[in-house]
Amino acid sequence: MTSAIVDGADGTESSRTAIGREAQRWPAPSVPAAMTTVDAVGDGVDALTADGGIVTIRPVRPTDHRALAALYGTASPDDLRLRFFAQPGSGALAAEVDRLCLPETERHLAVLAIEGDDLVGVASCERTDEVGRAEFALFVSSAQRGRGVGTLLLEHLAARARRCGIAELVGEVLPGNSKMLRVARDLGAHGWSRFNDGIVDVGLGVDVDEATQLTIDGRDRIAERASLRALLSPASVAVVGAGRRPGGIGRETLLALRDYGFAGNLYAVNRTGSDVDDVAGYRSVKELPGPVDLLVIAVPADEVPGVLADAGGAGVRGAVILSSGLGEAGPDGVRRQQEVLRLARAHGIRLVGPNCLGVINTDPRVRLDASFAPAPPPPGGLAVASQSGAVGIALLENAIRTGPGISTFVSLGNKADVSGNDLIAYWYDDPATTAVALYLESFGNPRKFARTVRALARRKPVLAIKSGRSDAGQRAGASHTAAAAAPAATVDALFAQAGVVRPANLGDLMDAARILTDQPLPTGRRLAVIGNAGGLNVLAADAAETAGLTVAALSPATRLLLDQAAPGAASLDNPIDLGAGASPAAFAAVTATVADSGEADAVLLVIIGTRANRPDEILSALAPVVDAHPDLTVAVTLAGCPETPATFGVREAPVYDVPERAVRALGHAAAYAHWRRQPLGRRPDLAGIDAASARAEVDQALREGAGWLPYSRTAGILTAYGIPILPAVTVVNADAAVDAADQAGYPVVLKSADPDLVHKTDTGGVRTGLADPAAVRAAFPAVAAAGRPGAGILVQKQIDEPVELYTGVVHDPLFGSVIVLGLGGVRTDLLDDRSLRLVPLTDLDAGRMWRDLRSAPLLTGFRGAPPVDTAALEDLLLRLGRLAEDLPEIAELDLNPVLAGPGGVIAVDAKLRLAPVGAEPDPTLRRLGAADSC
Repeated sequence: MTSAIVDGADGTESSRTAIGREAQRWPAPSVPAAMTTVDAVGDGVDALTADGGIVTIRPVRPTDHRALAALYGTASPDDLRLRFFAQPGSGALAAEVDRLCLPETERHLAVLAIEGDDLVGVASCERTDEVGRAEFALFVSSAQRGRGVGTLLLEHLAARARRCGIAELVGEVLPGNSKMLRVARDLGAHGWSRFNDGIVDVGLGVDVDEATQLTIDGRDRIAERASLRALLSPASVAVVGAGRRPGGIGRETLLALRDYGFAGNLYAVNRTGSDVDDVAGYRSVKELPGPVDLLVIAVPADEVPGVLADAGGAGVRGAVILSSGLGEAGPDGVRRQQEVLRLARAHGIRLVGPNCLGVINTDPRVRLDASFAPAPPPPGGLAVASQSGAVGIALLENAIRTGPGISTFVSLGNKADVSGNDLIAYWYDDPATTAVALYLESFGNPRKFARTVRALARRKPVLAIKSGRSDAGQRAGASHTAAAAAPAATVDALFAQAGVVRPANLGDLMDAARILTDQPLPTGRRLAVIGNAGGLNVLAADAAETAGLTVAALSPATRLLLDQAAPGAASLDNPIDLGAGASPAAFAAVTATVADSGEADAVLLVIIGTRANRPDEILSALAPVVDAHPDLTVAVTLAGCPETPATFGVREAPVYDVPERAVRALGHAAAYAHWRRQPLGRRPDLAGIDAASARAEVDQALREGAGWLPYSRTAGILTAYGIPILPAVTVVNADAAVDAADQAGYPVVLKSADPDLVHKTDTGGVRTGLADPAAVRAAFPAVAAAGRPGAGILVQKQIDEPVELYTGVVHDPLFGSVIVLGLGGVRTDLLDDRSLRLVPLTDLDAGRMWRDLRSAPLLTGFRGAPPVDTAALEDLLLRLGRLAEDLPEIAELDLNPVLAGPGGVIAVDAKLRLAPVGAEPDPTLRRLGAADSC
């Protein structure tokens, strides 16, 4: 569901409920403030308020009785009137607290918000007699209003209600309670309100549609940016563990801050309180003379919790933990890291690390180098997050040597708190960042990552390297679908859907970043190569095809103009070879002609230096031409020059040492630009789905035991979602098989009905082309022997279509469900021609899936064959996607083969495995991740 407005305003009252209607005008009880502390440990989650604070949201427990009484007991009469529509007496308030503390059921839900040790708000709902409805109530302490606490409570209450089958929360609001009315209005696209007898009735739909999710994500970005401000743009910094010993990490980080010119107050904290190189020193965080935004911690691991405890008392809002020996150091280190995170969350501190390199912000108003990297990078538009410190150093060194400049750099380390998801939200609205580069070793919540990074990629390029490609085969499942959806392939699918550029290696990443950060995006895939080195031109043209670019011939009119600009050139076709003796003026004239022609979306200039020419003079002549075409993507390959510049021209077009690197970078830019020009699509409306009957089948099957389902039950689930599947009859002897074949009509197919037999062709579990009863009887014993005794045989009418495909679903607890499409039958494993998408599928994703296949021409009428009904194929894929969304218990679903022809598509075999769903991350819910969440 959606929640309150993005500025975080929230109210205090929602529904009167029974206790509200019976409220007595008695004075409220007085409860000492000391009684308001509560226990935040348990099944709660941490979430960010609009101002970047951290609250814990969890179900109400009976032990919260006194704290809830204090929450109401210390409220003002006006606050209580807004909540209860009258001044409640002590008995009425006690009854309300008793109601809130009831055990949670499907009829009663209650959640509270805790900041530090203080209870700051509570929300609840009670199911009404109307089907799918519950009456909700909300109360937030007056000191906490305007921070979005009520919004968070209602979002989490709605998520719990959704799981209990509640579709709508309803309540009543006084007309004068404008904040609560605003929250209710903005909580979801399906909300409503109406004035009735002096009261405003409100209704809040709990389903999360696309518009609602966009609203939630917008609030999340505002909260994330506020919470990370102390980490990335602090006004004051203290380094704990900054001693006087040269080479110590703490001291070197302090000196990096000082030498880079940090614009705020800087302090050193060490055991003796000594000054360090003219930076004032103190013995503890508690002794610091003023408030500190950011604490950089470089002390032994066992001392980190104590430092965090002191930091909380001093009001620190951000901490970078350089120390190692925590989460990466075995069970004791993991426990210590969990304690550090608990302390940070309790005190509202955001953490980077531990075991990290530090953070850098090159903004001249900040000048923050809180790291022990060898040297700070030049300022620029590329934001970098790296889970590896070593990789981070390599990226920084490359930026210093060749560009692009860096806006912010964050070494994530163990990711105890701040992760890639947090930084994506921060960089979304960061004006200094024009592109983002990520190095990731793990995912914590990839479903949220997919959604948030896609939103970022629609406005800024995102490049990412995910390590671990070589482990792709280790998770191959029992079915074709599971084998296809191995981790590396799933990550590829995630990145492709989200528009993330996935370079092959670090060098490739930085090469692409040099174009994507500061240069215009190509408007298409046409590449013009202009050079004075024929061999390098040819290599560039060869590389273009691999990079997805086209080196197309130029028009006769353009070639005529080129002949006038450079008479005597070796070749005026594309690639254009001007010859080694080409003058700077000829180079410039030809480049201007191509740029003005409109026949190239990108230009690669290949310059070779010899004893007979001056590459620097050629670059000088080209610079004004390139600068005069600011919308044209341009890159340069320069060879034979002792001092190769990193860029040239006012626009700083990138210079590369070999053409292949330049072409790959241009290819990445063209592919990203193409993705960004495409519409995202929408979640389609699909008719004829009986979700309730499919859910009942799955629940019954799980009660009987998870695993592979019989064909009949599988077919029933698929049919409920309108997925076409060929009927089959299960038989246990040859006579029954013949009877079934006679009914179906010859020819027929016999298949083993053993649900645990996956690869039937390999084990003799399939016989096709059986044209008469004798053939059926002859085939029966061998097919029956392929499966377990008594499993039975499936008898189907044999049908033929021109194309065999396979498709299916595999569910991953972190990534969610993945839809797979590829060539079917025995070619599935042989040709490895597959396309993957993560759910939810949009109406455009389905078409993109089959177009991604190398064998796509087979579907569109290859060599005169009739084209396949691709609309029917897309409909099947969309229904599979909806099935996977609604029923995550489907661990594997394999439809192989799916026969596709002009008349439609139909699955002729299906295998489905169910597994219970555990605690999986809710990608729609705003919450801070635990350690190692991406």
